[in-house]
Amino acid sequence: MTVKELEAQLLSLTAAEKIEAIRILTQNINQNPRGIIKTPGVMGGDACIAGTRIPVWLLTTYRCQGASDAEILEAYPQLNATDLVNVWVYAQAYPDEIQTAIKQQEEADAILDEISNI
Repeated sequence: MTVKELEAQLLSLTAAEKIEAIRILTQNINQNPRGIIKTPGVMGGDACIAGTRIPVWLLTTYRCQGASDAEILEAYPQLNATDLVNVWVYAQAYPDEIQTAIKQQEEADAILDEISNI
């Protein structure tokens, strides 16, 4: 089933059926809720998904490059949709922090590129 087909079916549900569908999806998504944390010494203290070493700035970069949530979840099977919602909310709440982290990573990558070309 495609997302378009699913959307059409969801829109055809009654209000009560939609509520039940939301309950089922929410229960499935929230099986492993994690927040966003900063741990000194882990990923340079950058904000990461709790229990992982996956920084918010990295996933934000993928999204800015056009990756969909589905593509990100496929690349990171240990994550779930709730994790991404937490990432996007955090990135929206702290845009300067995330942009600074992205800029620092780009600068570090440029230095590594220069070194590897020597």
